[in-house]
Parts: sequence; C-alpha cells; structure tokens
Amino acid sequence: MTTTPGGAAATQAMRPQVALTEPGVAPVGDRSSGWRRKLAYVVLIGYALLMFLPFTWTVITSFKTQADSVRLTFFPNPVSLRGWENAFTELDPGIPVLFANSLGIAIAVTVSNLILGSMAGYAFARLRFPGREFLFLLVLATMMIPDPLRLVPVYQLLRSVGLLGGDLQYVGVVVVLAVAAPSIFLLRQYFMSIPVALEEAAKLDGAGFFTTFWRIMLPLATPALAAVAILQFQGSWNGFFWPLIILTERNNATLPIGLVLFQDTYATRWPELMAVVVIATLPILLLYLFFQRYFVEGIAAAGVKG
Repeated sequence: MTTTPGGAAATQAMRPQVALTEPGVAPVGDRSSGWRRKLAYVVLIGYALLMFLPFTWTVITSFKTQADSVRLTFFPNPVSLRGWENAFTELDPGIPVLFANSLGIAIAVTVSNLILGSMAGYAFARLRFPGREFLFLLVLATMMIPDPLRLVPVYQLLRSVGLLGGDLQYVGVVVVLAVAAPSIFLLRQYFMSIPVALEEAAKLDGAGFFTTFWRIMLPLATPALAAVAILQFQGSWNGFFWPLIILTERNNATLPIGLVLFQDTYATRWPELMAVVVIATLPILLLYLFFQRYFVEGIAAAGVKG
C-alpha cells in the first residue's frame, strides 16, 4: 500500500504533539513563575521563623538567672538551671500533679466534644426537624457570650448539684466544657460536604440514622474529628478561667493555675515561669506534629460547603 505525499503530511499533522520541554523547566513566556515561587518560600519561611521566635525566647529565658532574665540579651550569661530546679521543687502541688490534673481534664473535655459535637453536627447537617436552622443559629450565638457573663448562673447550677467539692470539681469543669459551639460548627460543615448518596445507599441496605452515622459518616469525618480534638485539647489544656473558678482546692489545680504562683505582687520570677511554660507547651506541640495532616484537611474541608 502506497502513501501519497499529501496523505503523509495529513497523517503527520494528525499525530499528537509531544512537549519538547524537559520536566521541571518552565515554558517560554513564564520565566517569572520560578521567581514567584522562590519569593513565596522566602516569605513563608520568614513568617514561620517569626512565629517560632516567642517559643525560642521562652526556652532561652528558662536557662537564665533572675538578673539576666530582665535584660534584652539573646544568649544566657551565665547559663543557669536554677529556674528548672525551682520549677520542680517549689511548686505546691508539684508539676507531676499539675500535669496529671491538666491532662485528665483535657482528655475528658476532648472526648466529650468529639462524642457530643459529632452527634449534634450530624443532626444539624442531615436530619430534618422543625426549628433546625434557628437552633443552629442559637448555637453559633453562644460563641458571642463571654465566660465571665455566664459565671454566676453556671456557678449556682454547679453548687446546686454538688459539683464544687472534692474530686467532683473535675466533673464540674468537664460539664461546663463538655461541648463547644466551634466543635458543632466544624463537624456540621464537614458532614454537609460528604455526598448524600452514601447515606442513601446505606438506607437501601436497611441502616437507620444511628447505624449510618456510626459506621459510615463518622469514619469519613476523621480529618474533622482530628481538627476538633486538637483545638479542644489545646483549649482545655490552656484553660484558666473555669479551672480557677471551680477548682478551689489546691491539689486540684492545673498547670495554667500553677504558672500564677511564680508571679509575685512586685516582681515576676521569669526563669521559673518560662520553664513551666515550656513544659506546658510540649504536649500541644507533639500533638500537632503527629496530627497536623488531619488538622489541615479537617479545617480545609469544613469550609467547602455551608
């Protein structure tokens, strides 16, 4: 079979064109994209270093003497471990007790927010009932009410049910922080981004609302659950107002309350204070390092659909 010159030219024109540029090389006319990327990296790295500077300053100050801590110097002169020694020996109760109290409250508050927040978020996202949108607006409105404004009624309620004495004080703190409006909002937004077809397929198989929620929706919401867990653990770990009001017994104090013990009326013991701050920061730092991927995915996906 022979091919005419005109047919060969047509066949050549119909063949797909292969890019002649090498991988990683910007095409002609787009030379500025490489410089923009480099500039973006420089800005992001500089911003990250700027955000890391306070923690670095905290660590450095914890190794200074009291006299050197009030000077604007970067390196300790001389290097001293007195702040760390005093932090572990002078606090009453000690750091292990404060750490255990904070950890127990943070875990309980995080678990309660994951359970109650996920159930409420699924109900607001999928269930149809009268007044759903109005109730959701009321939930969002609670974020505008500051904690001091709720102090008197909450305190009276806890006292009436006997949650202000002994070890029941821990329960009082957990009850006040059991579920937060941001947790419900984030999980509701994430559930709304999940295709409805998955739930419809589960209903065809005979699954009810709770089975669909527990076996299908909840596993798919792992990124949002991780984001809520990190936010609530951090908030309850650093919480100061409600533990200060409810935990009236000294042995029930948490780490944020222990920080106040190094702040005197006329002076602040900066090395000891910064040493306790470093200890209090480490759990949050480790939690974010291990779950940062889920945290970013959850926050990003929660804003997809409103």
